Amino acid sequence: MTTEPWSAGTPGVVRLPSGRLVRGRGLRYGLPEGQTPTLTVHMTGQRPPEPIWESMWVPWRDFWLPADPGDAIRALRLAHDRAATERVEVCCGGGVGRTGTALSVMCVFEGMGPEEAVTWVRRNYHSRAVEVPWQRRFIRRAFTSGTTPGSARGA
Repeated sequence: MTTEPWSAGTPGVVRLPSGRLVRGRGLRYGLPEGQTPTLTVHMTGQRPPEPIWESMWVPWRDFWLPADPGDAIRALRLAHDRAATERVEVCCGGGVGRTGTALSVMCVFEGMGPEEAVTWVRRNYHSRAVEVPWQRRFIRRAFTSGTTPGSARGA
């Protein structure tokens, strides 16, 4: 499926090094005006209400790690792959820690090292992205899980 990409200047949208556009946002701030995503990855402790577009839920409590890290990596790989041709967003309660971690994992999928990915996301998305040390370990796990650019492994 190919859809119209995110509009320039859409709040929360970052252009990953590959050129893919992904929106990060905090659920507590509501849905922004304008375009809706074609796929959302919700990273929350409780199952969120289902939007009218396609969504996935990754059980992930605030300031913790995903309940199933392997499932989370697979969901983020799918979201990353689909961001090449669709409007994808990743979101959590505040749009900072878990969302920044997810964006960092997507940067790892593009070939960045874990520390470089965190630095890039903090510079291009939110200065406090990736809030706790175990979120950095999760990014390293994605890096070591064999998920290389274009790879089906880990998907």
